Amino acid sequence: MEAPAAPQDPAETRLTITSPEQMRELGRRLAKLLRAGDLVMLSGELGAGKTTLTRGLGEGLGVRGAVTSPTFVIARVHPSLGDGPPLVHVDAYRLGGGLDEMEDLDLDVSLSDSVIVVEWGEGKVEELTEDRLQVLIHRAVGDTTDEVRHVTLTGLGERWADAGLEMLTA
Repeated sequence: MEAPAAPQDPAETRLTITSPEQMRELGRRLAKLLRAGDLVMLSGELGAGKTTLTRGLGEGLGVRGAVTSPTFVIARVHPSLGDGPPLVHVDAYRLGGGLDEMEDLDLDVSLSDSVIVVEWGEGKVEELTEDRLQVLIHRAVGDTTDEVRHVTLTGLGERWADAGLEMLTA
């Protein structure tokens, strides 16, 4: 009898970002690793750079429309301008509950053929898939003009085991 497979250790990469342009460039580079069916969860303080990173993802994926914070519309779909997947950009900040509250967005239907990026998704969208990329952006808080961000990308599940996250540090 074969032993059950051991749970996959998360793939983790840490980066230091020193400007909004570097955050956008990280998004452009990360987009090269993404494919339809990927769920990316972004966490961080207000003003950490979640939407800036998503702008870079949109540029890298080659999608239509300006990527802006979807705070008031909750979700925005950016169709591909080429043959790549559309980008579904969700801001779950104002949603209090778990996946039940997000069901109206039909993210589970969109997941298989889109790249879904959810800002403030912790505790709300994990049930969509075991394979997801969690991006934590930490910045200094308080009265500061410090542009430094510490970014931790954690790939969970088999999809991210060999996805090449370490190439983002090069």
